[in-house]
Amino acid sequence: MSSAQEPLISASERVDAGGDHDEQQGDEAGGLESGKAIPAAPSWFIWLLTLSAGISGLLFGYDTGVISSTLVSLGESLSNRPLNSLDKSLITASTSLFALLISPFSSVLADSLGRKRVILVADVLFVLGAGVQAACSTVWVMVVGRSIVGMAVGAASFVVPLYIAELAPAEHRGRLVTMNVIFITLGQVVAYIVGYGFGEYGHPETAWRWMVGLGGLPAVVQLFMMTVMPETPRWLVMVGRGLEARGVVEKVAGGKVAAREVDATVKSIEIEVREEQDARRLRRRRGDSKAGWAEGFDELFNIRRNKRALAIACLLQGLQQLCGFNSLMYFSATIFEMLGFPIPTLTSLVVAVTNFAFTLVALLIIDRIGRRRILLWSIPWMVFGLLLAAFGFFLSGVTDSDAPGSPVVILISIMIYVAGYAIGLGNVPWMQSELFALNVRSLGSGIATATNWGANFVIGLTFLMLMDLLGPPLTFTLYALICIGGYVLIWRFYPETAGLSLEDAASLLEDDNWGVR
Repeated sequence: MSSAQEPLISASERVDAGGDHDEQQGDEAGGLESGKAIPAAPSWFIWLLTLSAGISGLLFGYDTGVISSTLVSLGESLSNRPLNSLDKSLITASTSLFALLISPFSSVLADSLGRKRVILVADVLFVLGAGVQAACSTVWVMVVGRSIVGMAVGAASFVVPLYIAELAPAEHRGRLVTMNVIFITLGQVVAYIVGYGFGEYGHPETAWRWMVGLGGLPAVVQLFMMTVMPETPRWLVMVGRGLEARGVVEKVAGGKVAAREVDATVKSIEIEVREEQDARRLRRRRGDSKAGWAEGFDELFNIRRNKRALAIACLLQGLQQLCGFNSLMYFSATIFEMLGFPIPTLTSLVVAVTNFAFTLVALLIIDRIGRRRILLWSIPWMVFGLLLAAFGFFLSGVTDSDAPGSPVVILISIMIYVAGYAIGLGNVPWMQSELFALNVRSLGSGIATATNWGANFVIGLTFLMLMDLLGPPLTFTLYALICIGGYVLIWRFYPETAGLSLEDAASLLEDDNWGVR
């Protein structure tokens, strides 16, 4: 076994049939996951860490959102001709494609170089990509710039939630990881505002260069901030730097726990690392494990709890995209223009602001309600919003993407859908790292993130085609059916992990019922 039985029993006893935790859970899983006292609130240092790392989320949101305004501002600036549909598709899709390709590779780097260094590498790529885009004069150079940004986004979207989760106290981990999602949604809002401002009031020949170039500024700020931030204690223990890990745990605790509790936290991580190493040596002697880089994949795909963790993480990440949300982020202006709104870019801002506002709601409730329950409560609202939008299109007689719709009903339905998404599915999948055992946490998170970007790529390519082929009513109904299927799978297989240490959360999946009570 890759983990002891006692943590499994302890974790199971902390979760009842409804996914609730008993009143003593905080004492059992609190502190810095030491099994001791709970700090009243995250220390100033953990908030500083979250802010420093969360700038990547701002960059993630900005760079994926600003392209909508950029495309309509380019004119004939690239290759001295207007952009055709292929040009726009290549510029847009290159970011998602390279994010998809880089995510699994980033997970290997995160294990060998450390979580912090991968964030720093992503910052360098953000700056480089922004510079290439701002200086380009041809379509293909723009595609190269967007591809570099895609590599940065792919690495950051995987490693930042992992970095925060491995540093956060158990009882605050959900809120702190959700902070990264808040930065993503804030970045999208900023992108819409910047795009509108430069598009309306900037010089036509240079406005788009400012839009894409400004994406490098937060990366420079983060580069300086992260150089003085620590590595995660779990990675430090994994590479044999236990004394450094203890120092990081003390800083994160902010002096709110006793020295013995800090020792207990580090000891629990060391025990997990030792158990994983012992299990690995045993599998090697039996000839059940491969050597070298393939060993991590072998452990991820052949050990029961790891396979289950990967299945759940990929389910959540895939559902986050296949539910159709990013079709609204990429093409909301197109939808609102179709519905006859006079300034569709400003109407699109409603989508981004709704997403941001309800992500703030998630920040306040995610650790109290729990991951599983918040998904089971919010997905039905997503389904309702999608079906209401489909009904609105149907009533108004919209059967193709050129006909007018029922603007107010459809706008309200989209806001309901986005609110449900932001509270649950928009942030819970990024807590994927708490499902994995330490030895496969980076690799599993990287593959799950690649699933997200793969589904993102599919949605970006197929949405307009589905609108043309099926019509808006059936397209939105299809997304509602995908949400219903995801709801059933979450109800059956996704256990509650709120408040549990990363070690206990991963051990839940040893249970025959996948830890679902």
